[in-house]
Amino acid sequence: MAAMAERLVLAFLIAAAAVLTTVSAVDTKLTLQNLCPFTVYPLVTSNDGFPSIAGNTIQLDANGLISFPFPPTFWAGRVVARTLCTSPTICETGTAPPMTVVQLVVHSTEAGPGEDLAAYSVSLKDGFNVGAVVSPQSIGGGGQCPVLGCPVNLNDGCPVEQRVIGKGGGVVACKGDYGYFKQRCPMTRVSGSDVEPVPQKCLAPRELKVIFCQNTI
Repeated sequence: MAAMAERLVLAFLIAAAAVLTTVSAVDTKLTLQNLCPFTVYPLVTSNDGFPSIAGNTIQLDANGLISFPFPPTFWAGRVVARTLCTSPTICETGTAPPMTVVQLVVHSTEAGPGEDLAAYSVSLKDGFNVGAVVSPQSIGGGGQCPVLGCPVNLNDGCPVEQRVIGKGGGVVACKGDYGYFKQRCPMTRVSGSDVEPVPQKCLAPRELKVIFCQNTI
């Protein structure tokens, strides 16, 4: 009887721990905010093997904001902003390089058992189309959660040979020169081995906010 009672208590504790872990994770969300003076069509793409968290027809007008819950378990994916669109899927930028790519990971245990690690970066390896910044909010587990990204319009000043000219005759994207990117936006990644010059170990943020066209960090 004692052994059975111990097994029942153990099963209850395991179930309770699972419930608590799930409740904590469900609170984590992705927020997209558009501070650009034009409409963007964000595309949230899950990495292979992970569930989708948003459709491909999101439209954010100037000052628009929208949020989506992350799954309660480990998830990885990316966000890009499509621009100059005649429909959410027919756009001059953001459907192929050059484009700014926000990379996100949530609910990772890489920091250790029981740690709810989020990792994030803004990559210019594929070029630039829209400035983007990632700002963690409501940090539940502490750690180091810097605001990262590019608060600069790199299309202004893009080297002539790297410019992508849109249908309206203006510069709509920049292929880079990675030295140009890194000099103007040091809080981004411009190659596979590049990292930001600040430490990052962000534990249990309740929100990862991706902001387009934020002009400061």
